[in-house]
Amino acid sequence: MKKLTKISLGIVAASVVLLVGCSNDAKPAEESPKVSKAISEESLGLRKVDLYSEDLAVGSKTEYGKGDAGSGKKFNRAFQDAPPMIPHNTEGMLPITINDNQCIGCHMPEVAEGVGATPIPSSHFTNFRPHHTIQNGEFKKASDNMKNEVAIQKLDTLAGARFNCSQCHAPQSQGNLLVENKFEPEYVSPDGASRSSWSGEKLTYGLQTIEGEGAKVSDEDLKNAHSPAGSLGGGSH
Repeated sequence: MKKLTKISLGIVAASVVLLVGCSNDAKPAEESPKVSKAISEESLGLRKVDLYSEDLAVGSKTEYGKGDAGSGKKFNRAFQDAPPMIPHNTEGMLPITINDNQCIGCHMPEVAEGVGATPIPSSHFTNFRPHHTIQNGEFKKASDNMKNEVAIQKLDTLAGARFNCSQCHAPQSQGNLLVENKFEPEYVSPDGASRSSWSGEKLTYGLQTIEGEGAKVSDEDLKNAHSPAGSLGGGSH
């Protein structure tokens, strides 16, 4: 009889614990965690349409300037020495070829000032490409790198690498921004927003890499003292 009583008391105690535990876990409806607000499909992308209308979505049209040369407002350069954008209509001017370039009619330095156009900078009249040759069947370099020579040649005409203006200069345009641009340029020259500073000594700045003041290669580098292959043995002179 005593054993039965102990078993009965144990069952009752377990039942009480179970009921108390369930009652603590159960919360009133008003205390239940709130369900997060669903994210709309229209907010997932930049087009602001639902996923089932992607094929019908059309991006904002970009409006390019239609004004004649000299009539458009010039945008500031995006950063120091950035290629300026074209502020006028380019219809009929493209594509540009080495033998058909209407841009030079107004932008050549001797003409630009008179017509109010941006003159082509001196960098575009400079050939930085070494012109190697074959002489008597032997390859001849245009410059001697070991003597720190650089192959720079001033030209009277546009350099072959510079004739295609539209390769770097794009037409100005107006349109709705999908993403806000917070970039703010810092110009290193007072007129950097409207003019290029890449002229004169800046054309050759940094090209002196082997010898002399401002060289990028030190005497220790030339000696190659720490290399298992040994030193250059005066080969830099």
